[in-house]
Amino acid sequence: MRRFGALFGIGLVGVAAVAATTVLGGGLPEPVASLPPALLFVLVSVQPAVLLAVAVLVGQYAAPRVGLRSRLRDRAGGDTSFAGFAAEVRPALALGGVAGVVLLAAGALFGPAGAVAGAGATVGSVLAGVPLRFLYGGITEELLGGGSCRGWRRRWRASSAANGAAVPERRVGGHRRRGRPVRGGPPPGGGGAVRRPHPGVVAFVVLGNALGGLAYGWLFYRYSLEAAMVGHAATHVVFVAVSLVLVVA
Repeated sequence: MRRFGALFGIGLVGVAAVAATTVLGGGLPEPVASLPPALLFVLVSVQPAVLLAVAVLVGQYAAPRVGLRSRLRDRAGGDTSFAGFAAEVRPALALGGVAGVVLLAAGALFGPAGAVAGAGATVGSVLAGVPLRFLYGGITEELLGGGSCRGWRRRWRASSAANGAAVPERRVGGHRRRGRPVRGGPPPGGGGAVRRPHPGVVAFVVLGNALGGLAYGWLFYRYSLEAAMVGHAATHVVFVAVSLVLVVA
């Protein structure tokens, strides 16, 4: 229960960021928009909190059984060895930064005008999205897609291999790797750049999810869930920095 509480608690920070952004951002339909802000905050938080709880429970069961590690989970269970995390930060920052640069290049190539900074973006709007990007995108999304989906899929594939079933493989960076789910945070401005689906936006989002899933998934596989969180956050650092430069220029 302590391990579940540690991961669920840190994930709730991102859920709170989503709820606060939704409530403060306005634009909600009536009669929902007329509700008291505190009640609206709770209502918006319920669904992502339930999904987070399910994801953490699944991750609690599956991830340790296939060798996927969470240092926060280990510490909650009594393991005080957190010193090794410092060695994970540098490669996580580097890979997350590279992923951010590649995604920005993809936005410039495939996305419509304004896909990188966001259509009509201002300094205020970019800064207002920082808590959502880092708290939900960097932390909660990795708990939703990292600790649960990756652990469950690896356990399922291990069981299939043990039973003699075929398990697809792929090569990534010259190394043979078994298939993993691809997912990642939303690319900068991709979801809200245009209202109607545009082929460039579709390619942008698909590429972003694939690249993000591979990058953060590798960090989780090689190091820890927390390294994947750092890498995901580093990607958003690149997004925010470039968005601010484009808005100010």
